[in-house]
Formats: sequence, structure tokens, C-alpha cells
Amino acid sequence: MRHVNILTLSKALAHLREQTLNSFDCYLSNNMLTVPHKAGLNPPVWELGHVAWFQEYWIGRNLQRSKGLACDVSLARNASILSEADVWFDSAKVAHATRWDLKLLTPQQCIAYANETLAQTLVLLQQENDNSPALYFYWLVLQHEAMHLEASAYMAQSLGLPFKAHWQQRAEHHEKLQTTQISPQQSQSNENTAHVPSQVWKLGSQISNLDVNENSFCFDNELKEKSCTIQAFDIALQPVNWSQYLEFTNATGYRLPKYIRKTNTDFETEVFGKWLPLNKHTPAVHLSWHDVQAYCAWAQCRLPTEAEWDCAAKTIEGFQWGDVWEWTQDTFTPYDGFVAHPYTEYSEPWFGTHKVLRGASHTTHSFLRHVNYRNFFTPERDDIYSGFRTCAL
Repeated sequence: MRHVNILTLSKALAHLREQTLNSFDCYLSNNMLTVPHKAGLNPPVWELGHVAWFQEYWIGRNLQRSKGLACDVSLARNASILSEADVWFDSAKVAHATRWDLKLLTPQQCIAYANETLAQTLVLLQQENDNSPALYFYWLVLQHEAMHLEASAYMAQSLGLPFKAHWQQRAEHHEKLQTTQISPQQSQSNENTAHVPSQVWKLGSQISNLDVNENSFCFDNELKEKSCTIQAFDIALQPVNWSQYLEFTNATGYRLPKYIRKTNTDFETEVFGKWLPLNKHTPAVHLSWHDVQAYCAWAQCRLPTEAEWDCAAKTIEGFQWGDVWEWTQDTFTPYDGFVAHPYTEYSEPWFGTHKVLRGASHTTHSFLRHVNYRNFFTPERDDIYSGFRTCAL
């Protein structure tokens, strides 16, 4: 969701909070509010509280929100609804390892906090106008919540928790994606490639400063344009599927990915705690950047650069993306002329240490999906819904 006004934002914010609370209820109803101390996980009460805090911090407490990107983040803010909110839920200041030791709200109190922050946001939103720079912050909190909604899914997958991704068109989409059989004609298309000619390609957006008068928004790491010289290359139209990836593991003895096991006759996949037959024609998922590099070395191919992926996605007919985040070759770095937006912790701290993924996964909310979106994780992460496509050497 990149083009918004007050009406669409109001509906979207309410819809997303409903989905967030539905996801939280999956943890609550399954007695899974206590989770292991592990990278990639957070206590569910902390997750919900953080989402509510982030919304309040940038909307209700932000006295500078009418200035949009010109907001001075060093100035004082309104007090929180909760006296200890900053001590508990500010992710930039509350170290990950300490979140299990905090004496947080009860689940019911946290739900009440989430409802109260949403109500506050919706009241303030109605006082804005469609051309206000303040709309940037309403869009930001919407995108942030959508990111955490996806995190609730891969956390549930990691914990083997029965889970329904209610924000998808069908709650059973993940299960069907992994297990529904595809015709030979469809599976054959996994091998199709496209040729992309040599050219100068521009990554990023032409917008030098967000023009909210056009109700158009993007993240700071997508700005400004970066010119890249691309040599001619051939790229797969679809991500690598399980049939292709398991051929690699069978040939090399490379370890099986998370949530995959071999049976007497075939393979199974674990989907939210339930083992099901694996559909080998779906994208391989839960792969680290190191895993996909090992595949490429064996298959004598390579990952696309971010510029190659971006160019192919925007110019090649039949380029399919959206069921799995796709690792690229590139390290996460700023485009030329980068200027951090007011939420300074979003991009800049991670430059140089994370790898870029492009596309979207089957658990990415429609509000977040966009061809320009740059996801980024450290290369060892395989708990996320990550896969890849290849380019010919």
C-alpha cells in the first residue's frame, strides 16, 4: 500500500490491528506466551506491546507529526498511555536478550493497550487532511505492523504452533501451497528462463523527497535512484522449487532444510506443527543465504544481484514473485544520496551486515507487498520464509 488517503488508511489500520489480535490469540489460546530464548523469537506479549507502542510513539505522542519527514526526533514527546511503555517496548533500547526478563502487562492488559492506541490513532487521523505530511507516519505504523504480523507467522512455524494466517485470502493457503499437486505443464515452467539485455538500470525511486500531496510513500532505503550497469544475463522466471533443491541435497548430502524430513517413500513438510506430504513443485523455503550459495556452487549458477532482480521483475513478462522472499547476491547498503527518515533505526544500523531479499512471501500482508520493497536479514537466517531464484553463469 503506497498510495493512501485518510479513508484507506483508517480502514487499513483497523483491519490490520484485528489481524494482529487474531494472531496473538493463537499464542494465547494455545498457552504459548512463554517462548524459548532464541534469535528470531520474542515473547508474544512483548511483540503485541511493541506494535502498540510503536503506533503511539509515532502518532499520539509525536508532537512533530504534522511536519512529516521534517519531524525533529530529538524534541520531547507526549507521555505514553503506559508509564513504563518506553522501558518495556522500545526495540532500539531494550536489548533482545532482556525481553524475557521484563515484568510486562498481562495478556488482557496488553490487548487493552493495543485497542487504546488504535482508537487514539483513528481519532487523530480524522483530524488530518489527505494532503498532510503527517500521513507519512500513519503509513509507517501500518507497514511496521504488517512486518510484525508476518513475524508472528514464522515465529509460530518455528514453535510448531497451530496457527491461522487470517490476513491471507484463505487461512489454509500455506498448507495448500506446500501440498497441492501441480500439473506437469505447470511444473515444467519452473525451468523457464528469460534473457535480459545489457543496460543501465536505475534502482530505487525518482522521488527525492516524499511528496505527500500525491499521497505516495516509500521507505528511506528505497531512495534515491542508484544507476547500475547490468551485463546481459539469463534469469529463472520462478524461484527454485523443492524438486530442484532436493536433487541438490540428495546428490551432495547437504543437510535438509528446516521443517523437511524424508519418509520411507518421499518427503514431508511441517506446517505449523503438522506434518504433510511435500509438494515438490512449490518454492523451496526456509533457506539461508549460505544454503543457496551452496546450491548455486553445485548447480553451476548464481544468485541475481539486486539490480538484476529489480530489472527482471519490472521488465520481463512471466516473472513470478510473491510466494517466497528471494535472497539476492547483494549486501544491504544505501542507494546514492541516502538520507535517513525520522525512524532512523529502520535501515541505517543494518547497512553492511545484512543481505537483501526481494519480492514477498505467502505470509506477507498485501499492505506491505510492493516490487520496490527491500527486505534484509543476516545471511544465516533460515527461520524466515526465504528462498531464491538463479541466474546462468
